Amino acid sequence: MSIPRQRLTSEKSRDAAIEAARALLLENGPQAVTLKAVAARVGKTHANLLHHFGSAAGLQAELARSIAEEVTSSIAEAVERARNGEADAREIVDRTFDAFDKQGAGALAAWMIISGNRDALDPILQSIRSLVDQLSVDHEDHRVPESTLALVLAALGDALLGEAISGTLGLPREASRELAADRLRAQLEASHPRG
Repeated sequence: MSIPRQRLTSEKSRDAAIEAARALLLENGPQAVTLKAVAARVGKTHANLLHHFGSAAGLQAELARSIAEEVTSSIAEAVERARNGEADAREIVDRTFDAFDKQGAGALAAWMIISGNRDALDPILQSIRSLVDQLSVDHEDHRVPESTLALVLAALGDALLGEAISGTLGLPREASRELAADRLRAQLEASHPRG
């Protein structure tokens, strides 16, 4: 007696494909995120994924959007905790650096740029812009865009070269995170001096 396969809704199929793409990204790098590999991972056909995403670039853009939404939500939470005195700048730095390193956003962004798929970066860039807008509401901190720029570029650079550079310079692996946290603390202090 065979067990009937349960059909997933279109949305659940897309979500499963994005999760499979994320797993492939983290396991094997961005070059492993292909329609064929994702289809094999979720037990679907290449044509089925084409139906959902239109192309490999479409799948990669959806993966980037998914990662970006998760990351910016996490960072926004850390910023609000820091503003309420419940967290330090290091928590913001760690969440940002982890997003680009451990969650694969850095490798994915670099690969998209190198492969000429810059349009697929739009979800990441839009999420960062939305994060800056959200963090700027009801705050007179005009340095949010500059702080975000410095932090994102530091996190991206660290994800791609941090281990090699810190090792070459004889510095601990955490050195770039500490430098970023020190800079962010200084910017926060300058924007919100303690009375």
